[in-house]
Amino acid sequence: MMNISKLPTFILLSSLFTFAASAEELTETTNLVMAGNKYVTLLGNQVNLGDIAPDFKVVTESFSPVTLAEFKNKAVLISVVPSLDTGVCSIQTKRFNEEVTNLPEDLVILTISNDLPFAQKRFCKTEKVDNIKVLSDAVWRNFGQNYGLLIKDMGLLTRAIFIIDTDGTIAYKELVSNISQHPDYDTALAKLKSLSQKVPPAQVETAPEADKSAD
Repeated sequence: MMNISKLPTFILLSSLFTFAASAEELTETTNLVMAGNKYVTLLGNQVNLGDIAPDFKVVTESFSPVTLAEFKNKAVLISVVPSLDTGVCSIQTKRFNEEVTNLPEDLVILTISNDLPFAQKRFCKTEKVDNIKVLSDAVWRNFGQNYGLLIKDMGLLTRAIFIIDTDGTIAYKELVSNISQHPDYDTALAKLKSLSQKVPPAQVETAPEADKSAD
């Protein structure tokens, strides 16, 4: 009988072999992102503003699959980080975890990295990240390939922000030019808020009372 407790490791090892076999077939893009003072090569298909956002399949901390299609009719901000266990990635993730509490309910924020689900679970517990979904692309590398974010020879995702509107279109994209730098939080959040379909409560004006002293 298969030992279920070892199943996630088996899946990960199988996926790594599959990815290694197919990596040579992926499109390569250079001169977009730097690590230190050197450009890195990104693997996968670049997406542009106005494109239909490619679907993808990632996993939760318990290896449950999550797809973009599950957030249909909602505007989604995807915060992409190389590794949660580094300073900038940690700050980026905690910033969006705080900001989401101030957003309307029809807006969603996801964080995706190639950290193993076990590491993501530990990070979220330690840093009290519980308002956003933190998801792993480590199993299938499907998200990284579909959005052109896999860093060749590093196995990480490059730092980026995508916003997908309610029609499933790429409405905002930032590939951070150096993976050691922060993204433009304010611009991304402003764009996300502008996509909310939630109508604010109507302001009811109360008519002034008549002067009771008048004849």
